[in-house]
Amino acid sequence: MAVFAYKGRNGRGDMVAGTLDGEDSGVIADQLMSTGITPVEVKPFRGIGGSSSGKPDWMKNVFRDTQVTQVDLMLFSRQMYTLLKAGVPIMRALAGLQESTQNPVFSTALQDVRESLDSGRELSAALRRHPKIFSAFYVSMVQVGEMTGMLDETFIRLYGYIEFERDMRERIKSAMRYPSFVVIAMAIAIFVINLFVIPAFAKVYSGFHAELPMLTKILIGFSGFMVNYWVLILAAMIAAAVGFRSYINTPDGRYKWDKYKFKLPVVGDIILKSTLSRFARGMALSFKSGMPILQGMNVVSMVVDNEFMRSRIEQMRDGVERGESILRTAVAAEVFNPVVLQMISVGEESGDMDGMMFEVAEMYEREVKYEVANLSAKIEPILIVALGILVLILALGVFLPMWDLGKAAMHR
Repeated sequence: MAVFAYKGRNGRGDMVAGTLDGEDSGVIADQLMSTGITPVEVKPFRGIGGSSSGKPDWMKNVFRDTQVTQVDLMLFSRQMYTLLKAGVPIMRALAGLQESTQNPVFSTALQDVRESLDSGRELSAALRRHPKIFSAFYVSMVQVGEMTGMLDETFIRLYGYIEFERDMRERIKSAMRYPSFVVIAMAIAIFVINLFVIPAFAKVYSGFHAELPMLTKILIGFSGFMVNYWVLILAAMIAAAVGFRSYINTPDGRYKWDKYKFKLPVVGDIILKSTLSRFARGMALSFKSGMPILQGMNVVSMVVDNEFMRSRIEQMRDGVERGESILRTAVAAEVFNPVVLQMISVGEESGDMDGMMFEVAEMYEREVKYEVANLSAKIEPILIVALGILVLILALGVFLPMWDLGKAAMHR
Protein backbone atom coordinates (compact mmCIF):
# COMPACT_ATOMS: atom_id res chain seq x y z
CA MET A 1 0.00 0.00 0.00
CA ALA A 2 1.03 3.59 -0.66
CA VAL A 3 0.44 6.75 1.35
CA PHE A 4 -1.66 9.50 -0.27
CA ALA A 5 -2.08 13.11 0.79
CA TYR A 6 -5.56 14.51 0.28
CA LYS A 7 -7.46 17.78 0.43
CA GLY A 8 -11.24 17.92 0.55
CA ARG A 9 -14.31 19.66 1.92
CA ASN A 10 -16.52 18.28 4.63
CA GLY A 11 -20.29 18.60 4.86
CA ARG A 12 -19.98 22.20 6.07
CA GLY A 13 -17.73 23.08 3.17
CA ASP A 14 -14.60 23.50 5.32
CA MET A 15 -11.28 22.50 3.79
CA VAL A 16 -9.68 19.45 5.43
CA ALA A 17 -6.39 17.73 4.67
CA GLY A 18 -4.49 14.65 5.78
CA THR A 19 -2.99 11.35 4.65
CA LEU A 20 -4.47 7.89 4.12
CA ASP A 21 -3.14 4.47 3.14
CA GLY A 22 -4.56 2.85 0.02
CA GLU A 23 -3.83 1.03 -3.21
CA ASP A 24 -4.49 4.05 -5.44
CA SER A 25 -6.09 7.50 -5.53
CA GLY A 26 -9.48 6.05 -6.46
CA VAL A 27 -9.60 3.97 -3.28
CA ILE A 28 -8.69 7.04 -1.23
CA ALA A 29 -11.42 9.07 -2.95
CA ASP A 30 -13.97 6.34 -2.17
CA GLN A 31 -12.90 6.34 1.47
CA LEU A 32 -13.28 10.09 1.71
CA MET A 33 -16.71 10.09 0.05
CA SER A 34 -17.91 7.40 2.44
CA THR A 35 -16.99 9.67 5.38
CA GLY A 36 -18.80 12.68 3.93
CA ILE A 37 -15.72 14.45 2.54
CA THR A 38 -15.72 15.64 -1.08
CA PRO A 39 -12.14 15.16 -2.38
CA VAL A 40 -10.53 18.13 -4.09
CA GLU A 41 -7.01 16.74 -4.53
CA VAL A 42 -5.50 13.30 -3.95
CA LYS A 43 -1.84 12.71 -4.71
CA PRO A 44 1.01 10.43 -3.56
CA PHE A 45 2.50 11.62 -0.29
CA ARG A 46 6.17 12.49 -0.63
CA GLY A 47 8.23 12.33 2.51
CA ILE A 48 11.61 13.99 3.01
CA GLY A 49 13.92 12.94 0.23
CA GLY A 50 11.68 10.43 -1.44
CA SER A 51 8.42 9.43 -3.04
CA SER A 52 5.75 7.10 -1.82
CA SER A 53 5.86 5.26 -5.09
CA GLY A 54 8.85 3.55 -6.57
CA LYS A 55 7.37 3.11 -10.02
CA PRO A 56 9.87 3.82 -12.81
CA ASP A 57 7.22 5.55 -14.94
CA TRP A 58 6.60 8.40 -12.47
CA MET A 59 7.22 11.02 -15.16
CA LYS A 60 4.54 9.41 -17.31
CA ASN A 61 2.07 9.60 -14.43
CA VAL A 62 2.88 13.27 -13.82
CA PHE A 63 2.16 14.33 -17.41
CA ARG A 64 -0.36 11.68 -18.31
CA ASP A 65 -3.58 13.72 -17.93
CA THR A 66 -2.32 17.10 -19.13
CA GLN A 67 -2.95 16.59 -22.86
CA VAL A 68 -6.72 16.14 -22.87
CA THR A 69 -8.46 19.22 -24.29
CA GLN A 70 -11.92 20.64 -23.73
CA VAL A 71 -12.85 19.47 -27.23
CA ASP A 72 -12.10 15.87 -26.20
CA LEU A 73 -14.28 16.24 -23.12
CA MET A 74 -17.07 17.90 -25.13
CA LEU A 75 -17.11 15.08 -27.69
CA PHE A 76 -17.05 12.47 -24.92
CA SER A 77 -20.02 14.08 -23.15
CA ARG A 78 -22.04 14.47 -26.36
CA GLN A 79 -21.33 10.92 -27.52
CA MET A 80 -22.10 9.45 -24.09
CA TYR A 81 -25.48 11.22 -24.15
CA THR A 82 -26.26 9.87 -27.63
CA LEU A 83 -25.23 6.29 -26.78
CA LEU A 84 -26.97 6.15 -23.41
CA LYS A 85 -30.10 7.75 -24.87
CA ALA A 86 -30.12 5.02 -27.52
CA GLY A 87 -29.98 2.34 -24.80
CA VAL A 88 -26.38 1.23 -25.38
CA PRO A 89 -24.90 -0.36 -22.20
CA ILE A 90 -22.36 1.89 -20.54
CA MET A 91 -19.48 -0.60 -20.84
CA ARG A 92 -20.09 -0.98 -24.57
CA ALA A 93 -20.39 2.80 -24.95
CA LEU A 94 -17.05 3.37 -23.22
CA ALA A 95 -15.38 0.65 -25.30
CA GLY A 96 -16.60 2.25 -28.52
CA LEU A 97 -15.46 5.72 -27.44
CA GLN A 98 -12.08 4.37 -26.40
CA GLU A 99 -11.54 2.89 -29.85
CA SER A 100 -12.76 5.97 -31.71
CA THR A 101 -10.91 8.67 -29.81
CA GLN A 102 -7.84 10.12 -31.54
CA ASN A 103 -6.21 11.13 -28.25
CA PRO A 104 -4.06 8.30 -26.83
CA VAL A 105 -4.01 9.86 -23.37
CA PHE A 106 -7.80 10.03 -23.25
CA SER A 107 -7.97 6.47 -24.59
CA THR A 108 -5.77 5.28 -21.71
CA ALA A 109 -7.99 7.11 -19.23
CA LEU A 110 -11.14 5.50 -20.67
CA GLN A 111 -9.47 2.11 -20.45
CA ASP A 112 -8.84 2.73 -16.75
CA VAL A 113 -12.46 3.84 -16.29
CA ARG A 114 -13.67 0.60 -17.89
CA GLU A 115 -11.40 -1.46 -15.62
CA SER A 116 -12.71 0.42 -12.59
CA LEU A 117 -16.29 -0.31 -13.61
CA ASP A 118 -15.35 -3.98 -14.06
CA SER A 119 -14.01 -4.02 -10.50
CA GLY A 120 -17.36 -2.79 -9.15
CA ARG A 121 -16.87 0.97 -8.89
CA GLU A 122 -19.52 3.44 -9.97
CA LEU A 123 -18.87 5.63 -13.00
CA SER A 124 -18.39 8.76 -10.88
CA ALA A 125 -15.80 6.98 -8.72
CA ALA A 126 -14.01 5.77 -11.85
CA LEU A 127 -13.93 9.28 -13.33
CA ARG A 128 -12.67 10.71 -10.03
CA ARG A 129 -9.43 8.75 -10.55
CA HIS A 130 -8.55 11.29 -13.28
CA PRO A 131 -8.97 14.73 -11.65
CA LYS A 132 -6.94 16.52 -14.34
CA ILE A 133 -9.41 15.38 -16.99
CA PHE A 134 -12.72 15.31 -15.10
CA SER A 135 -13.20 18.24 -12.72
CA ALA A 136 -14.90 17.96 -9.33
CA PHE A 137 -17.97 19.61 -10.83
CA TYR A 138 -18.07 17.11 -13.72
CA VAL A 139 -17.74 14.12 -11.38
CA SER A 140 -20.36 15.45 -8.96
CA MET A 141 -22.83 16.00 -11.80
CA VAL A 142 -22.25 12.43 -13.03
CA GLN A 143 -22.74 11.16 -9.48
CA VAL A 144 -26.08 12.96 -9.20
CA GLY A 145 -27.05 11.62 -12.61
CA GLU A 146 -26.36 8.10 -11.36
CA MET A 147 -28.43 8.66 -8.23
CA THR A 148 -31.42 10.13 -10.11
CA GLY A 149 -31.30 7.80 -13.10
CA MET A 150 -30.79 10.74 -15.47
CA LEU A 151 -27.22 10.01 -16.55
CA ASP A 152 -27.91 10.67 -20.23
CA GLU A 153 -29.46 14.09 -19.51
CA THR A 154 -26.54 14.90 -17.23
CA PHE A 155 -24.05 14.32 -20.04
CA ILE A 156 -25.88 16.63 -22.48
CA ARG A 157 -26.02 19.35 -19.83
CA LEU A 158 -22.30 18.94 -19.19
CA TYR A 159 -21.70 19.17 -22.93
CA GLY A 160 -23.51 22.53 -23.05
CA TYR A 161 -21.61 23.77 -20.01
CA ILE A 162 -18.18 22.86 -21.44
CA GLU A 163 -19.15 24.30 -24.83
CA PHE A 164 -19.98 27.63 -23.18
CA GLU A 165 -16.68 27.65 -21.25
CA ARG A 166 -14.71 26.97 -24.41
CA ASP A 167 -16.64 29.54 -26.43
CA MET A 168 -15.96 32.28 -23.87
CA ARG A 169 -12.25 31.49 -23.73
CA GLU A 170 -11.95 31.50 -27.52
CA ARG A 171 -13.83 34.81 -27.81
CA ILE A 172 -11.58 36.49 -25.24
CA LYS A 173 -8.43 35.10 -26.87
CA SER A 174 -9.60 36.32 -30.27
CA ALA A 175 -10.42 39.79 -28.95
CA MET A 176 -7.04 40.09 -27.18
CA ARG A 177 -4.94 38.86 -30.10
CA TYR A 178 -4.61 42.19 -31.95
CA PRO A 179 -3.95 44.33 -28.83
CA SER A 180 -1.34 41.80 -27.67
CA PHE A 181 0.52 42.00 -30.99
CA VAL A 182 0.50 45.80 -30.83
CA VAL A 183 1.83 45.87 -27.26
CA ILE A 184 4.57 43.34 -28.08
CA ALA A 185 5.54 45.33 -31.20
CA MET A 186 5.75 48.53 -29.12
CA ALA A 187 7.93 46.82 -26.52
CA ILE A 188 10.29 45.50 -29.21
CA ALA A 189 10.44 48.94 -30.84
CA ILE A 190 11.34 50.62 -27.54
CA PHE A 191 14.03 48.00 -26.93
CA VAL A 192 15.59 48.43 -30.39
CA ILE A 193 15.43 52.24 -30.34
CA ASN A 194 17.04 52.53 -26.91
CA LEU A 195 19.80 50.00 -27.58
CA PHE A 196 20.75 50.91 -31.16
CA VAL A 197 19.11 54.07 -32.55
CA ILE A 198 19.47 56.62 -29.75
CA PRO A 199 23.13 55.70 -28.98
CA ALA A 200 23.97 56.40 -32.65
CA PHE A 201 22.33 59.84 -32.47
CA ALA A 202 24.03 60.50 -29.12
CA LYS A 203 27.46 60.06 -30.75
CA VAL A 204 26.51 62.56 -33.45
CA TYR A 205 25.30 65.13 -30.94
CA SER A 206 28.34 64.76 -28.72
CA GLY A 207 30.58 65.81 -31.62
CA PHE A 208 28.92 69.23 -31.80
CA HIS A 209 29.40 69.99 -28.07
CA ALA A 210 26.08 71.83 -28.06
CA GLU A 211 23.50 72.21 -25.30
CA LEU A 212 20.80 69.56 -25.83
CA PRO A 213 17.09 69.92 -24.97
CA MET A 214 15.97 68.37 -21.67
CA LEU A 215 13.82 65.77 -23.45
CA THR A 216 16.82 64.63 -25.50
CA LYS A 217 18.97 64.39 -22.38
CA ILE A 218 16.35 62.21 -20.71
CA LEU A 219 16.13 59.90 -23.72
CA ILE A 220 19.92 59.61 -23.99
CA GLY A 221 20.23 58.98 -20.25
CA PHE A 222 17.55 56.27 -20.31
CA SER A 223 19.15 54.70 -23.39
CA GLY A 224 22.56 54.69 -21.72
CA PHE A 225 21.08 53.04 -18.64
CA MET A 226 19.52 50.30 -20.79
CA VAL A 227 22.76 49.74 -22.73
CA ASN A 228 24.87 49.49 -19.57
CA TYR A 229 22.45 47.64 -17.32
CA TRP A 230 20.25 45.60 -19.66
CA VAL A 231 21.22 42.41 -17.82
CA LEU A 232 20.15 43.97 -14.53
CA ILE A 233 16.86 45.17 -16.06
CA LEU A 234 16.16 41.72 -17.50
CA ALA A 235 16.95 40.08 -14.15
CA ALA A 236 14.67 42.57 -12.36
CA MET A 237 11.82 41.83 -14.78
CA ILE A 238 12.24 38.07 -14.32
CA ALA A 239 12.43 38.48 -10.54
CA ALA A 240 9.29 40.62 -10.56
CA ALA A 241 7.42 38.03 -12.64
CA VAL A 242 8.55 35.15 -10.41
CA GLY A 243 7.77 37.15 -7.26
CA PHE A 244 4.29 38.04 -8.52
CA ARG A 245 3.59 34.43 -9.48
CA SER A 246 4.80 33.21 -6.08
CA TYR A 247 2.63 35.80 -4.33
CA ILE A 248 -0.57 34.90 -6.18
CA ASN A 249 0.07 31.22 -5.42
CA THR A 250 -0.37 32.00 -1.71
CA PRO A 251 -3.95 31.93 -0.35
CA ASP A 252 -3.92 35.61 0.60
CA GLY A 253 -2.24 36.67 -2.65
CA ARG A 254 -4.64 34.67 -4.80
CA TYR A 255 -7.65 36.12 -2.96
CA LYS A 256 -6.47 39.74 -3.36
CA TRP A 257 -5.47 39.29 -7.02
CA ASP A 258 -8.77 37.59 -7.91
CA LYS A 259 -10.65 40.43 -6.21
CA TYR A 260 -8.56 43.06 -8.00
CA LYS A 261 -9.15 41.43 -11.40
CA PHE A 262 -12.78 42.54 -11.26
CA LYS A 263 -11.61 46.17 -11.02
CA LEU A 264 -9.18 46.09 -13.94
CA PRO A 265 -9.91 48.74 -16.59
CA VAL A 266 -11.66 47.54 -19.75
CA VAL A 267 -11.47 43.79 -18.98
CA GLY A 268 -12.51 43.75 -15.31
CA ASP A 269 -16.23 43.88 -16.07
CA ILE A 270 -15.88 41.02 -18.57
CA ILE A 271 -14.08 38.85 -16.02
CA LEU A 272 -16.75 39.55 -13.38
CA LYS A 273 -19.68 38.80 -15.69
CA SER A 274 -18.11 35.62 -17.08
CA THR A 275 -17.42 34.40 -13.52
CA LEU A 276 -21.00 35.14 -12.45
CA SER A 277 -22.27 33.40 -15.57
CA ARG A 278 -20.18 30.32 -14.74
CA PHE A 279 -21.58 30.34 -11.19
CA ALA A 280 -25.19 30.76 -12.34
CA ARG A 281 -24.96 28.03 -14.98
CA GLY A 282 -23.29 25.66 -12.51
CA MET A 283 -26.00 26.29 -9.93
CA ALA A 284 -28.72 25.88 -12.57
CA LEU A 285 -27.29 22.52 -13.63
CA SER A 286 -27.04 21.34 -10.01
CA PHE A 287 -30.66 22.39 -9.31
CA LYS A 288 -31.88 20.78 -12.54
CA SER A 289 -30.10 17.53 -11.73
CA GLY A 290 -31.63 17.33 -8.24
CA MET A 291 -28.40 18.00 -6.34
CA PRO A 292 -28.98 19.31 -2.77
CA ILE A 293 -28.40 23.05 -2.61
CA LEU A 294 -25.54 22.89 -0.09
CA GLN A 295 -23.73 20.21 -2.07
CA GLY A 296 -24.35 22.20 -5.25
CA MET A 297 -22.79 25.32 -3.75
CA ASN A 298 -19.82 23.31 -2.50
CA VAL A 299 -19.20 21.85 -5.94
CA VAL A 300 -19.77 25.10 -7.85
CA SER A 301 -17.40 26.99 -5.52
CA MET A 302 -14.62 24.65 -6.65
CA VAL A 303 -15.03 25.42 -10.35
CA VAL A 304 -15.54 29.21 -10.48
CA ASP A 305 -11.74 29.61 -10.71
CA ASN A 306 -11.74 32.75 -8.54
CA GLU A 307 -10.92 32.75 -4.83
CA PHE A 308 -12.82 35.96 -4.14
CA MET A 309 -15.97 34.61 -5.78
CA ARG A 310 -15.43 31.26 -4.05
CA SER A 311 -15.44 33.03 -0.68
CA ARG A 312 -18.72 34.76 -1.59
CA ILE A 313 -20.31 31.44 -2.63
CA GLU A 314 -19.16 29.85 0.63
CA GLN A 315 -20.66 32.84 2.47
CA MET A 316 -23.96 32.21 0.66
CA ARG A 317 -23.78 28.50 1.49
CA ASP A 318 -23.20 29.22 5.19
CA GLY A 319 -26.21 31.55 5.18
CA VAL A 320 -28.44 28.94 3.54
CA GLU A 321 -27.21 26.36 6.05
CA ARG A 322 -28.29 28.70 8.86
CA GLY A 323 -31.77 28.80 7.34
CA GLU A 324 -31.58 32.06 5.43
CA SER A 325 -33.12 32.43 2.00
CA ILE A 326 -31.00 32.35 -1.17
CA LEU A 327 -32.09 35.93 -1.91
CA ARG A 328 -30.89 37.17 1.46
CA THR A 329 -27.51 35.48 1.08
CA ALA A 330 -27.18 36.78 -2.50
CA VAL A 331 -27.81 40.35 -1.31
CA ALA A 332 -25.19 39.93 1.42
CA ALA A 333 -22.66 38.66 -1.14
CA GLU A 334 -22.77 42.07 -2.90
CA VAL A 335 -21.85 40.73 -6.33
CA PHE A 336 -25.24 40.57 -8.07
CA ASN A 337 -27.04 43.50 -9.64
CA PRO A 338 -30.70 44.36 -8.75
CA VAL A 339 -32.11 42.65 -11.86
CA VAL A 340 -30.45 39.34 -10.93
CA LEU A 341 -31.60 39.65 -7.31
CA GLN A 342 -35.15 40.15 -8.53
CA MET A 343 -34.91 37.02 -10.69
CA ILE A 344 -33.59 35.02 -7.72
CA SER A 345 -36.51 36.30 -5.63
CA VAL A 346 -39.01 35.18 -8.29
CA GLY A 347 -37.27 31.80 -8.56
CA GLU A 348 -37.54 31.22 -4.81
CA GLU A 349 -41.19 32.23 -4.67
CA SER A 350 -42.16 30.13 -7.69
CA GLY A 351 -39.96 27.13 -6.89
CA ASP A 352 -38.29 27.42 -10.31
CA MET A 353 -34.76 28.24 -9.18
CA ASP A 354 -33.13 26.18 -11.91
CA GLY A 355 -35.06 28.05 -14.61
CA MET A 356 -34.26 31.44 -13.08
CA MET A 357 -30.57 30.59 -12.69
CA PHE A 358 -30.48 29.53 -16.34
CA GLU A 359 -31.98 32.94 -17.19
CA VAL A 360 -29.33 34.66 -15.07
CA ALA A 361 -26.59 32.66 -16.79
CA GLU A 362 -27.91 33.47 -20.25
CA MET A 363 -28.24 37.16 -19.37
CA TYR A 364 -24.62 37.34 -18.25
CA GLU A 365 -23.54 35.30 -21.30
CA ARG A 366 -25.21 37.80 -23.64
CA GLU A 367 -23.51 40.68 -21.85
CA VAL A 368 -20.14 38.93 -21.98
CA LYS A 369 -20.50 38.23 -25.71
CA TYR A 370 -21.36 41.88 -26.34
CA GLU A 371 -18.47 43.13 -24.19
CA VAL A 372 -16.00 40.75 -25.83
CA ALA A 373 -17.19 41.73 -29.32
CA ASN A 374 -16.49 45.39 -28.48
CA LEU A 375 -13.28 44.72 -26.55
CA SER A 376 -10.97 45.52 -29.47
CA ALA A 377 -12.92 48.72 -30.17
CA LYS A 378 -12.32 49.81 -26.56
CA ILE A 379 -8.63 48.94 -26.50
CA GLU A 380 -7.65 50.29 -29.94
CA PRO A 381 -8.06 54.02 -29.05
CA ILE A 382 -5.93 53.51 -25.93
CA LEU A 383 -3.21 51.80 -27.98
CA ILE A 384 -3.34 54.48 -30.69
CA VAL A 385 -2.96 57.26 -28.11
CA ALA A 386 -0.09 55.41 -26.39
CA LEU A 387 1.63 54.79 -29.72
CA GLY A 388 1.16 58.45 -30.72
CA ILE A 389 2.68 59.67 -27.44
CA LEU A 390 5.62 57.30 -27.85
CA VAL A 391 6.28 58.48 -31.42
CA LEU A 392 5.93 62.13 -30.38
CA ILE A 393 8.44 61.77 -27.53
CA LEU A 394 10.95 59.96 -29.74
CA ALA A 395 10.51 62.41 -32.61
CA LEU A 396 10.92 65.49 -30.43
CA GLY A 397 13.81 64.00 -28.48
CA VAL A 398 15.71 62.93 -31.59
CA PHE A 399 14.93 65.67 -34.10
CA LEU A 400 14.78 68.81 -31.92
CA PRO A 401 18.61 68.85 -31.51
CA MET A 402 18.95 68.45 -35.29
CA TRP A 403 16.70 71.46 -35.78
CA ASP A 404 18.73 73.54 -33.31
CA LEU A 405 22.04 72.42 -34.81
CA GLY A 406 20.76 73.20 -38.32
CA LYS A 407 19.76 76.73 -37.28
CA ALA A 408 23.15 77.25 -35.62
CA ALA A 409 24.97 76.11 -38.77
CA MET A 410 22.87 78.47 -40.94
CA HIS A 411 23.72 81.45 -38.72
CA ARG A 412 27.40 80.71 -39.13
